Amino acid sequence: MTNSAVDRFLMGTAWGKLNVLVVDMPPGTGDAQINLSQRLPLSGAVIVSTPQDVALLDARRGAQMFRKVHVPLLGLVENMSYYCCPNCGHKDAVFGSGGGAATAQELGIGLLGQVPLESQVRLQSDVGVPIVLAAPDSPAGKAYMQIAGRVQDKLADMGTYAQQQQPSVTIG
Repeated sequence: MTNSAVDRFLMGTAWGKLNVLVVDMPPGTGDAQINLSQRLPLSGAVIVSTPQDVALLDARRGAQMFRKVHVPLLGLVENMSYYCCPNCGHKDAVFGSGGGAATAQELGIGLLGQVPLESQVRLQSDVGVPIVLAAPDSPAGKAYMQIAGRVQDKLADMGTYAQQQQPSVTIG
């Protein structure tokens, strides 16, 4: 079932001309990841994890799987790195700290960025407006743009992407 859904998504959609297609996948090394890596020439994979140990185990397994199928690892993103209180500004590392950086170093890849846990991300996602458009100067908005720029640079270094001045976000 997963394979047919991935096939319909990839082959049954009129994508038009794309510079980059980002596919958000569940953690781990399941059928969807393997099918995707077998059906498309992937330029790279970005590993995303929270900083907690149990989540980083899945991140490591995912990284190993992509290496086995010869997909370059572009880096690691630490999601929900910290919560910043909107009232007082206090930062709390709810899921621990340093796990993403340590795992990236262990895997021999760069830490692309750390995304804070912000309720505004969920609120904007629920109404279909990415945080980078709704609140580009928010900590999460800035983190996502920094990560997009770093991924763009990695792809350009590999010769798979014509680099522009800055990543652009378009909803249409």
